[in-house]
Amino acid sequence: MKFDPRIHNRQSIRLRGYDYSQAGAYFLTTCAQDRKCVFGTIENGVMIANEFGDIVYEYWQKIPEHFPNIEIDLAVVMPNHFHGILVIGDRYFDNDDSRDGGKTPPLRKPILGQIVGYFKYQTTKSINKIRNQMGVKIWQRNYYDHIIRTEESLENLREYILHNPLRWDIDQLHPNNPSKW
Repeated sequence: MKFDPRIHNRQSIRLRGYDYSQAGAYFLTTCAQDRKCVFGTIENGVMIANEFGDIVYEYWQKIPEHFPNIEIDLAVVMPNHFHGILVIGDRYFDNDDSRDGGKTPPLRKPILGQIVGYFKYQTTKSINKIRNQMGVKIWQRNYYDHIIRTEESLENLREYILHNPLRWDIDQLHPNNPSKW
């Protein structure tokens, strides 16, 4: 399909001019395809993850293994979406001389989108393998991010994540509620 500006008018939701590889804390939200509740259910204000929800949480925990300069913070898997906080650190170089007889090249600074892309790709691949449905989308295109600039903002977002399952019935991402997403 050829680009047609009348119908292909997506605008970036990223902050223009911001370096998303720079050190800092970021709040992320990504939604399941068509807002389908594929990761579990909420019972009495508690998220009960199913096998797919467990996979999402497992790969969130593995992000620092793939990106050594990343620290993960609080996260919650919801029935049809995921919220998490991650911190991109300043450590980008690994010059271990013991491998292959020489210096390893410096690690590139990962961009936030690469980290999210890796997370979504790995969870999709694992879930689809279990379902025997290769190539089926698990996540919607794109994700929401918020650059965390203050300690107060960080604490507010941690509270939001912790209490998100309690507010499921009024959550704008609940499949029965109108949403801007």
